Amino acid sequence: MKTLKVICSFFAFSIVFFTCAQNNNVEIKTHKLTDNIYMLVGQGGNIGISVGDDGIVMIDSQFAPLTPKILDAIKSISDKPIKFLINTHWHHDHVGGNENIKNQGAVIVAHDNVRKRKSVDQFDKYRDVKRSASPTKLPLVSFSENMTFHMNGEDIMVFHVDNAHTDGDAMIYFTKSNVLHMGDTYFQGKYPFIDISTGGSVNGYIDAVKQALLLVDDDTKVIPGHLNLSNKKELSDYLTLLKTIKTRVLEEIKKGKTQKEVTENTAITKEYTALNYGDWFINDEQIRRTFYISLTQK
Repeated sequence: MKTLKVICSFFAFSIVFFTCAQNNNVEIKTHKLTDNIYMLVGQGGNIGISVGDDGIVMIDSQFAPLTPKILDAIKSISDKPIKFLINTHWHHDHVGGNENIKNQGAVIVAHDNVRKRKSVDQFDKYRDVKRSASPTKLPLVSFSENMTFHMNGEDIMVFHVDNAHTDGDAMIYFTKSNVLHMGDTYFQGKYPFIDISTGGSVNGYIDAVKQALLLVDDDTKVIPGHLNLSNKKELSDYLTLLKTIKTRVLEEIKKGKTQKEVTENTAITKEYTALNYGDWFINDEQIRRTFYISLTQK
C-alpha cells in the first residue's frame, strides 16, 4: 500500500485511474449526441454507445469495478443486448471491463496488436505497473487495417492508425450519425500521452489526427479518449499544437541539444503552458521529453 501511494503521488494519472476507479462515488454520466449515439463518461476512457433495433455497439469498457454502473447507464438508454464491444487500444483504463461485458454476451473486437499485447504480460513503463496476460479479456475478432459494421441503420467504420498512441489504435466513425470516436489518439484540451514503449510515436500521432480531419466536417461530434466532447475546430487546433511542438523540438535537435536541454526548454511549449495543456498527468516537461525521445529514435 505504501508503494502504491508513492507511485500515485508521483503519477497523477495513476491517482485518477487506479485509485478513483475503485471509488464508490464515481458517477457514470450519459451524454446524448444523436438519436442513437451516446457518450458515457466516468473514470477511464470515454465510452461510445450506438443503440438501435439491431442491438448495442459499445466502444471501450473503462475499469471492471465500474461495470455495474456502466450497465445501469446503458439500460437507461436501451433494453437491447450489447452485441459488440470495440476496443480503441489495449490500455487498462479502456479495456478493464472487457470480461464483464463479454459475460453479457458481447463479442469483443480490436486491432491485431491489441490481442497480441493482451495475450502476454505487459509492463506499463509510464505508470510503473505490470499488466498480466488477460486471456478472458481478449478480442474474439481482430483486424489488421479496417472493418465495417452494418448496424442500427448506418455503416460503422473501424479503422487502424499506425503507431500513434500505441501500435494498436482504432478510430470508429458512425457515418450517418456523423460521430467520430478517436480513442486516445486525441486528448481534448490537454497534451497527448504517446506511449512510445508500446509502439506510439509523434509522427504516427500527427498522422492519426490528420486522418481524422479528413473525415470530419463542421457538424461532426468528436469523442476524444478523455475529457470533453469536441469538434473539428478544436481538433484542427490540436494538430497545430502537435506540429508546432514537433518543429521546435526538431530545431533544438538539429542544434545538437540533449534530451535534458530540450526537456528543460520552456520556450518550446510556452503558449500551451499558458493555456494549461500540461495541467494534468502529462505535464510540459513530459511532453517535451516525449517528443525528443520519439523524434530521435532510429
